[in-house]
Amino acid sequence: MPTFTRTLRGAALSALAVSLAGCVSLGGKVPDTLLTLTPDAAVPAGNTASSAGRTIAVIEPFAAQRLAVTRVPVQVNAANVAYLKEAVWVERPARLFRNLLAETIRSRTGRMVLDNDDTGVAPEIQLRGALRDFGYDAQTSSVVVRYDAIREQGGTATTRRFESVIPGVAPEAAPVGAALNQAANDVARQVADWVQ
Repeated sequence: MPTFTRTLRGAALSALAVSLAGCVSLGGKVPDTLLTLTPDAAVPAGNTASSAGRTIAVIEPFAAQRLAVTRVPVQVNAANVAYLKEAVWVERPARLFRNLLAETIRSRTGRMVLDNDDTGVAPEIQLRGALRDFGYDAQTSSVVVRYDAIREQGGTATTRRFESVIPGVAPEAAPVGAALNQAANDVARQVADWVQ
C-alpha cells in the first residue's frame, strides 16, 4: 500500500476517533467521595498470632446480585429496589465486609485470622455465609445489615443470623455510609463473639 494511502487512512481513522469521543461515555460522573468500612478496633502494629492456636479462615460472603455491585441498594418497597444517588463503595460490599469481619475477629479474639483465598495454612475454623442485606430501607428510613453465618469446625457446621438496624437515617450518601459502617461493625462484633 503506498505511503500516501496509509497516511490518508490513518488521518481518516484519527478524525473518526475524535468525532466519536464526544458521543461515547466510558463511565458516569465520578462521585466526590467513595464509601468504605473501617473497623472500630484494629490490631496494633507489631502484634503477632500463631497458627498453634485456633486458626480462623474468613471467606468472602455470598451476596445476591443487588449487593454484588458498588452501589448502595435502597429497598423502596417489597418488590422494588433502587440505588442511592452518589453513594458508591470503593469495592464490592461483600469484600469490604469480609475484611472488616476478619479485623474485628483478630482484635477481639487474638487468634490467627486468614482473610485471603490462598494462605497455605489449614484453618481449624472456617467462617462463611451470605450477606442478605447491606443497604437502606426507604419504608423505615433505616440502614440494615443482615449476615447469615456458617461456622465449620471439625466436620460440623453451625449457622446463625446476625443483624443490625439503625433507624432514623436520612436518605443521603454521607449519613447512610456512616450508618452502614456502624451497623457492619455491630454485626462483626456479634460474629466475633460467636466464633471465639
